[in-house]
Amino acid sequence: MHKMIFVNLPVVDLDRSRDFFESMGYSFNDNFCDGNALALVLGDAIVAMLLQRDTYQTFVPQKVVVDPLTSSGSIVCLSAESREDVDRLVDKAMAAGATVGDTEEHGFMYGRSFFDLDGHAWEIMWMDPAAAEVGPENYVAQES
Repeated sequence: MHKMIFVNLPVVDLDRSRDFFESMGYSFNDNFCDGNALALVLGDAIVAMLLQRDTYQTFVPQKVVVDPLTSSGSIVCLSAESREDVDRLVDKAMAAGATVGDTEEHGFMYGRSFFDLDGHAWEIMWMDPAAAEVGPENYVAQES
């Protein structure tokens, strides 16, 4: 199966995007950054390619590139090691200018979301490893 994931997202201002994500503690792989794109490192094998809108458009010339400030086409969901890590990361996003999203509290699973400066939806979530192993429904049934 797959070994890596690259999510491509259109952005308006690469410098602003770099500042936003660096303020959250993320880094960039400068080997794949230029005036058209930034390679945002999200994990060992997870990269978000932040592409200038006109560069993004070249990948889908027959389609309209939506404005994520007014439309939604995806939610990027990333796992966290703990509930505290969820809060820490989303709080950093908020301090850097993100817009607040939803909070989900299910006991065995906790998540918070935000919208970055370009309007892309991001969710940071934690799930109890025991629930992840057996599945949420079975975990809840065992706890009852």
